[in-house]
Amino acid sequence: MRLGVCYYPEHWPESMWDDDARRMKALGIEQVRIAEFAWSRMEPTPGEYDWGWLDRAIDVLGAAGLKVVMCTPTATPPKWLIHRHPDILPVGADGRPRAFGSRRHYDFSSPAYFEASQRICTAVAERYGKHPAVAYWQTDNEFGCHQTVVSYSPAAVARFREWLKARYRTIKALNDAWGTVFWSMEYRSFDEIDAPVATVTEAHPSHRLDYRRFASDEVARYNRMQVEIIRAHSPGRPVAHNFMQLFTEFDHYKVAADLDVATWDSYPLGALEEQWFAPDIKARWLRSGHPDFASFNHDVYRGMSKLPFWVMEQQPGPVNWAHWNPAPLPGMVRLWSWEAFAHGAGCVSYFRWRQAPFAQEQMHAGLNTPDNRLDIGGSEASQVAGEIRTVLAEHADVDADANAAVRSKVALVYDYEAKWLFEIHPQGADFHYPRFAFEYYSALRALGLDVDVVPADASFDGYSLIVVPPLPVVPGDFAERLARSGAQVVLGPRTGSKTPDLRIPANLPPGVLTGVLPLRVWRVESMRPNVTEAVLLEEPGANAEAAGFARHWRDFVDSDATFALDVRARFADGHPAYVRNGACHYFASLFDDALTQRLFARIAQEAGIETMPLGDAVRVSRRGALTYVFNYGAEVHTLDHVADHAFVIGSRAVAPQGVAIYRS
Repeated sequence: MRLGVCYYPEHWPESMWDDDARRMKALGIEQVRIAEFAWSRMEPTPGEYDWGWLDRAIDVLGAAGLKVVMCTPTATPPKWLIHRHPDILPVGADGRPRAFGSRRHYDFSSPAYFEASQRICTAVAERYGKHPAVAYWQTDNEFGCHQTVVSYSPAAVARFREWLKARYRTIKALNDAWGTVFWSMEYRSFDEIDAPVATVTEAHPSHRLDYRRFASDEVARYNRMQVEIIRAHSPGRPVAHNFMQLFTEFDHYKVAADLDVATWDSYPLGALEEQWFAPDIKARWLRSGHPDFASFNHDVYRGMSKLPFWVMEQQPGPVNWAHWNPAPLPGMVRLWSWEAFAHGAGCVSYFRWRQAPFAQEQMHAGLNTPDNRLDIGGSEASQVAGEIRTVLAEHADVDADANAAVRSKVALVYDYEAKWLFEIHPQGADFHYPRFAFEYYSALRALGLDVDVVPADASFDGYSLIVVPPLPVVPGDFAERLARSGAQVVLGPRTGSKTPDLRIPANLPPGVLTGVLPLRVWRVESMRPNVTEAVLLEEPGANAEAAGFARHWRDFVDSDATFALDVRARFADGHPAYVRNGACHYFASLFDDALTQRLFARIAQEAGIETMPLGDAVRVSRRGALTYVFNYGAEVHTLDHVADHAFVIGSRAVAPQGVAIYRS
C-alpha cells in the first residue's frame, strides 16, 4: 500500500521542483506520474527533441527518493503534427473532423498517427527505459475520453472493411450473418460497406454492433503497439494504463490483457453528477459520492489487473468538469483512499500535486492550492500516509493481511459488448446496461458481501453465487461453466436473448442457456419510467400483497407445465416474474432495490453465504484477515460485535465519513 501523485514540472518554474519533491516525500508520497501531456515540450519541432528539462525533472524526483511513473505523451498530439497530417483528427458522426485545441484529438485508425506514436514512444522509451528513477510506465491517458473511441474517418472505414474480411472471410457469409436481405441491403463486396452513420433512419443493428467491436479492437491494437515498444526498451518495469470510471466504449478486458497494471481515475463527486442517479440521490450523496460507485470501479479493475490495481487519479477536492462541482466533506479523501486499499489497490495516486492557475483545469483542486499551501485533500493524504506507516510498523502481524489479495464467494459478470448491444437495440429508451449492472452490485454490497467483477469468459470455479446482469450474448460454453461451478446462479432479464450476429435465437431466449434454464421467453415489453408492475412472492408464508415492483422491462416467460419451473414470484397479472430451475434463478424483470436485495439475500442463503444487511450508508470490505468499515452517512455507526483490542485503525464508533479497520 503506497501513495502517489500526478505532477507536471513543465507547468511550474524549475526553481520550485526541488521543494516540491522534498514536500512530496515528507507528506508520504512514494511515486510520481509525469509527462502524459508533454509532447510539445519533448519534441517542439518535428524530429528535434528537447530532453534537458525532463532529464532534470526526473533527476530531482529520483534524488528525493521518489519513483517515477513515466508516460507516453500521445493523448495530446502537438499542433505541428496536426498541421502536417490533418487526417489524424477523428471524424464525428456529423462527418466533421474534431478540431485541435484541447486533447485526445486523434483517430486510432489513422496510419499517420500510428507511425507518429511509434516514433515518440520509441524516443521516450529509449531515453528513459533504464533510468534508475523510472519504475513504472503508463501508456497514453484515458483512452476514449470525450467520446473519442469511434471515428467515422476514411481511414477508419478502410480498416473496418479489412476487419470485416478477417471476421467473415466472404461477403456471402457477412450478408447471411447480418441478414442484409432485409430492406435490400445486400452487398457485393466488402468495399461497398461504409460506416453505419448518417442513414435516413436506423442503420442495420448488426452493422452497428460490428463497427463498435471494430473500434474497440482499434484501441487494443494501439495500446499493444505502445506496450511492445516500452517492454523492448524498459524490460522488467510494469506497464499500466489509466482507465476511466464506468467507461464502456471499448472492451477494457482486451486492453488490460496487454498490461501489467489496470489503473483507473476516481472522481466520485463528478461521477455522481454526470451519471443516471435521480436528483434526490445526487442531493443525498452530493459531497461524499454514492457509497458503491468507487468500490464498483475498484472491483472492475481489480478483476482485470495482473498486479494489484491502482487508482492513478484520486479526486482531492472539487473538480471542474461536471455540471455542478461540490467540495468533498472533510474526511472523504481519506475514506476514498482507504476504500481503494480495502478492495486490493496497490497504490492510490492523487490528481494533482498543485492546482493549476491557468488553462482548462484551473478550477480542479490539487493537494495544494495554486499559492502552494496544503489543501484539505493534501492534509488527508498525509494522514493516510501516516496511518499506512502505523499499520506496517506497529502492527507487523497484519502486514501480510494488509497486502493480501481479495477473493470473494460472489462473482458478478460484467460485459462491455452488452452495453453496446443494448445501446443499439434498447427497445426501451432507459434500458441502460451500466446502471443495471451497478444496481445488482449495489444490492450485493448492501448485504455486506464482497464481490469479484469478472468477464463472461471467466472461470466460475470457487464461487458460491454468480450474478449475471442482463447479458444478451453469452459464450457458447457459458451454461456449461455455470453448471460446473456448482454455484447458485442469478440471470437478469434479456440474458441469452441474442446471437453474436444480433439475431433472436431460433429457439427464442434464453437461447443456448436452455440446458440450465428450460424456459421460453415468447414476448417482451419495455415500461415507461412512470410505469411499474407489482410483484408478488410465491414463497410459503409470503404476504399476498405485492413484495415489490418491476420496472424498465418485462419478459413474458412461458409457464407451460412441460418446463416444470419453480415459480417463485409473479406479476399481478399472473405471469412469472422470478423462476428457478435447480441452482439457476431467472429474473424476468428489473426489480426495485428493496426487492432485489431481498431476493439476493435468500439466494445467498441457499448458496451457504452469510449476509449482513448494512443499509445504504455503511459498507464493509475484507482483505486477508482485515475487515474495513466505511461510513458514508451522517450518523455514527457502532460496531458492537468487535472487541476494542481488534482495531488497527479507528474504534467501534465509526464517525460520519470515518474509517475503521479491525482484525476479523
